[in-house]
Amino acid sequence: MDKSSLKKFICSALAIFICSMPAYSLELDMSVDEEIRKNYNPSKLELDALPPIPEIKNTAPKTTVPASTNNTTTTVPQKPVTNPTTQPPKTVPSTDFAKNTGKVKKDLPKTSSKDDFAAIKIKKGTKFLVKSQTSVSDYSRAGAVLSFVSLEPVTKRYITIPAGTVFKGIVVESHQPQATGNGGLIVLKADKLIYKGSTYSMDARITKAGGKKIFFNNIKGKRQYWKGVGVQIDKGENFYQKSRRASKKLADNPVGVIISPIPTIAGVVVYAVNFVGSPLFSIYYKGGHISLPAGTLYEIKLNEDLYIY
Repeated sequence: MDKSSLKKFICSALAIFICSMPAYSLELDMSVDEEIRKNYNPSKLELDALPPIPEIKNTAPKTTVPASTNNTTTTVPQKPVTNPTTQPPKTVPSTDFAKNTGKVKKDLPKTSSKDDFAAIKIKKGTKFLVKSQTSVSDYSRAGAVLSFVSLEPVTKRYITIPAGTVFKGIVVESHQPQATGNGGLIVLKADKLIYKGSTYSMDARITKAGGKKIFFNNIKGKRQYWKGVGVQIDKGENFYQKSRRASKKLADNPVGVIISPIPTIAGVVVYAVNFVGSPLFSIYYKGGHISLPAGTLYEIKLNEDLYIY
């Protein structure tokens, strides 16, 4: 036997000897169990604490023992009734599980695609530079359909709206120049996008028309109230100049020199009336017309997110 095996043997023998000594034996403390037995009766506690067993009506048919062993028959004994008040109902009410626990039907928005979760979002605020294919003016009626074509591609995440994409719009409201000095009005709205043969509804407004910014989606004709004020003053001044020339001609005539001041006085009165009353007279001066021919440049801006499927 080599030295390493001898060392292992001696160590194992010492370990067995030490563990078998009485000093290392375990002594269980059974005092807790004794106290429990003195104060509690486990069998009595179980019978008193547990609720009475409800009676279950035995509806099983009687069974008989085959006659091969004995000629006597045995029946299954019924359990005694312990508490009649706790009898279960004779019949269990039937419930329609399909009605009460049926799946919840979730209605998803209808789309033109079979995969409702493959939508690509174009965020609100996206702008499109387009050119109109139809003319529009303050003579256009509400509900008239317009057509636009995009001039520049718009690239977003996972999608690019190429140049040449068709947009549709409508005339929401329009009126011709009014007698209060207001010009004509056109309210336009872009409501459809045609992409790869599919039409998508959108909520967008016109922010530019003909290179000019549009506020509140209203394209207005020129308001000519102050122009009317100037026109009224010019009328009074022209009349005054004519009266001065008439007075001058009368002054060159010896006979008419007596009445020559009359035209000048009349001219002064008319000029003063037009000058003072020009703000009032201009109220009835109509504003300018608005007309946007085909080929006009517009800028369309999304009010809400647009989803492409």
